Amino acid sequence: MRFSVDAHAIGCHLTGNEVYIRNLLEEFAFLDGDSEILAYISKARAPELIPARFETRRVSENPYERLAWDIPRHLRKDRPDLLHVQYTGPLGCSTPLVVSIHDVSFLEYPEYFTRFRANQLKITVARTAARAARILTPSEFSKAAIIRHYNVPDERVTVIPNGVSSRFRPLDRGVARAAVERALGVSGPFVVSVGDLQPRKNHLGLLRAFERVVLEHPELDHKLIFVGKETWYSPKLHQAVEASRIPDRVRFTGFVEDDELLNYYGACDLAVYPSFYEGFGLPILEAMACRRAVACSETTAMPEVADSAALLFDPRDIDEMARAIRDVLINPELRSRLERLGLQNAASFSWRKSAALTLNVYYEVSGAEKRIEDVLKAGVV
Repeated sequence: MRFSVDAHAIGCHLTGNEVYIRNLLEEFAFLDGDSEILAYISKARAPELIPARFETRRVSENPYERLAWDIPRHLRKDRPDLLHVQYTGPLGCSTPLVVSIHDVSFLEYPEYFTRFRANQLKITVARTAARAARILTPSEFSKAAIIRHYNVPDERVTVIPNGVSSRFRPLDRGVARAAVERALGVSGPFVVSVGDLQPRKNHLGLLRAFERVVLEHPELDHKLIFVGKETWYSPKLHQAVEASRIPDRVRFTGFVEDDELLNYYGACDLAVYPSFYEGFGLPILEAMACRRAVACSETTAMPEVADSAALLFDPRDIDEMARAIRDVLINPELRSRLERLGLQNAASFSWRKSAALTLNVYYEVSGAEKRIEDVLKAGVV
C-alpha cells in the first residue's frame, strides 16, 4: 500500500499538530515495514525528523499554495491509496481522504481565534469533513462535537486517543532544576504551565490564581513558568504580568524542544493546565509521564485524559483554581499521591497503539485486508 501524509507541520513549531504527526510517523516505521509512506513537508530540516525510509516531497509553506497546487500536483504523480491531513484537505483532490480533527474550538469558541482564522477554519474544515472517508479525533468529547456540528454518521468518526512520547520520563528533580537554572536563570521551586500563549489556554486565569496563592502563603517561594510559543495574544499576557503584584515571580520561555521541555516538567512541583477548551490535552499526560503532580480544568476532554489522577477545577473560578494549586504545594502527601497516580495513568496512553489504530483505518479506507491486530493483542503497544 502507498499512503501519503500531509506533514507540513514538522519543523514549524506548530506544537500539538507537529507532535501528533511526528509521533505517528515514527511509530509507522516500526509497525509497518511493507507499506510505502510519502510525507509532504515544508521545512528544509523536516527530513531529519522523519524516519529515513519514508520518502518526502516538498510543498509550500504558504497554505494556499500547498493546498491548491502543491499537494494536488504530488497526488496526481504519486497516486497514493489515501491522503491523511489535519483539519484541512487540498482542493481538487480525488484521492480517498482521512482527516484528523482534534477539536472544533473554532466553532464553539471563535472568540479565542482571530476573526480571519476562525472563518477560514469554519469553511475549510467543513468542506474537508464532508468529503473525508474517515474522521479521526482523540477523544469522545471531540467526537460528539464533530457529529453535532458536521452532521456526519457515527461510523465515520473514529476515536484514537493520542499517546505520550517515551521521551517524557521521570527525572531527578535536582538534576532537572539545575538544567532549568542554566537555561532560564530560575532557581528554586516552581509551577509550570505548558501551551502556546493564546486566549483559550487561560494563562490570565492561572496568573491571577497563582498570585492569590503566593500572596496568601508567603512561606511559598515558588515561581510560575509559562512554557509555550509567543503568539499574537502574548502582549496582553505580558502586560498582565507587569501589572500584577508578582512580576518577579513569573517567567516565559517561548517555544522549547522536547529535550528542554522534559527538564521543565522534571523540575516543577506542579504542572497546571487551566485551559477553557481542549480536544485532548497532551501536556497533562507529558507531565504525568514525568511523575509530576497535575491540576487541570474539569471541562471538555481534559477529564477523559486526566482520569482520576489529577486535581480538577473550574477554569473560570479563580478561587477554585487557587485552592487546587495551594493544596498541592502545601501538602507533600497529596503531591506524592498525584505523582504516583499520574505515572500510572500516562502509561496507558501509547503513540504506538495510536499509530497501530491509525494504520488500521488506513487499511480499511484503502480496501486492504491487512490489520495490525497481532501487535495490539500481543501488548507490544
